[in-house]
Amino acid sequence: MSKTRIYYPETTAQQRYQLFKIWEQTGDINLACNRARVSRSTFYYWKERFDKGGYAAIAKPKSNAPKNPRRTPPDIVERIKSIKQKNPEWGKERIAKEVARVDPKGRTVGATTVFRILKRAQQQNDS
Repeated sequence: MSKTRIYYPETTAQQRYQLFKIWEQTGDINLACNRARVSRSTFYYWKERFDKGGYAAIAKPKSNAPKNPRRTPPDIVERIKSIKQKNPEWGKERIAKEVARVDPKGRTVGATTVFRILKRAQQQNDS
């Protein structure tokens, strides 16, 4: 016996606006939910936010996820570039070890990452 998951489409900002506009005008939760085509549980889910911040709070939920969590921090990129300028004969492995050695936060980068950063910097200089 397999369990099938039920898919509930995400409510749009327009649906949420309509939901609370009708609810404020009529005071009828069922009517508001039917017209906005959302469930009562969805109404109560958004009601707490609406009570705290009004229409602005239900406009669009913000994501707290980092936008690009795997991107190399800019200070590390600059450190790699400066190490390469001071020591042009050093390769990617040596630079990666040096970055790990001198970083106060103990961050490390791989040799391949160092190579990509230097390649990107070289391409920008050539342009």
